[in-house]
Amino acid sequence: MDLAQSPRQSLGRARALTRRTVLATAVAVTASGACAGQPSSAARRIDGIVWQLSRQTLRPRGGWERLGVRRLLVQWSAVDGQSFVEGAGLPLIGPDLPDWYRIASEPWARDVILGLSGLHDEAWSRASLKELAAQSRALALAAAPLPLRVSGWYFPAEVDPTWAGPELLAEALRELPRPLWISAYDSANLGPGALADWIERWLPRDVGVFFQDGVGVHARTPEVARDYLVHLTRRLGPSRVRVIAEAFRPAPNGGFRSATADEFLPQIDAYQAWPIYAFDGPHYLGDERVRELVARGVGPG
Repeated sequence: MDLAQSPRQSLGRARALTRRTVLATAVAVTASGACAGQPSSAARRIDGIVWQLSRQTLRPRGGWERLGVRRLLVQWSAVDGQSFVEGAGLPLIGPDLPDWYRIASEPWARDVILGLSGLHDEAWSRASLKELAAQSRALALAAAPLPLRVSGWYFPAEVDPTWAGPELLAEALRELPRPLWISAYDSANLGPGALADWIERWLPRDVGVFFQDGVGVHARTPEVARDYLVHLTRRLGPSRVRVIAEAFRPAPNGGFRSATADEFLPQIDAYQAWPIYAFDGPHYLGDERVRELVARGVGPG
């Protein structure tokens, strides 16, 4: 997920946008029971938020725990060869770094999946897997002293079926720490079954997938995105599938804006059978939007 430059990315896909582009501009479930109808408002909850780390978002603050959030997905801890963590052998992003100790104490960061090394440019990222994997191994070691409760790692090289050489990614993933996650989207609109078949062919069996729903860029509806989740769950198993719900929409004059509560709630309702991570908290889920969602029944389960 340029999980930025941008908000990412999911974006585009169907239209050649990527979450990276976006920021630049600005559980168990059974296959048969995963989608049977909308939950009541009392059941609405968001499990996690994504933080697309940048110089502008070094101090993420929000009341996301009011939505049920207890998990944090950090898109990356180094990007474009600059690190947000000391001791990784890379130049630091600048004199100011994230306040990791305060973040670790937040109720919405009880469980952290820490992103490793990425690049804003998606094509260059896919061509630099060996280098990024080596940087990622160093980052995982450098992050050990941080107070974060790290439950897993995220490799921010987003995948979709237009990638001609996914086997190279599979090779890079084998060198990274576990538990490990990647994200995937369907820019080619192959469909739920074809995407799941493609991923299952090459993805190591101990790596999980965050599916980028594509709703924020109008690539598909929440109902269609849910079908993707059903097929991925059938192929990979429920423990390996989570969903990134895009909490943004295209803005009239370019770039992206926060989704309204009315726009975002259908996604929340459609994905209740899976762990939901909103993309992304610091940019699109401000205090006003949190209050609106709470008033509509979103909260801790």
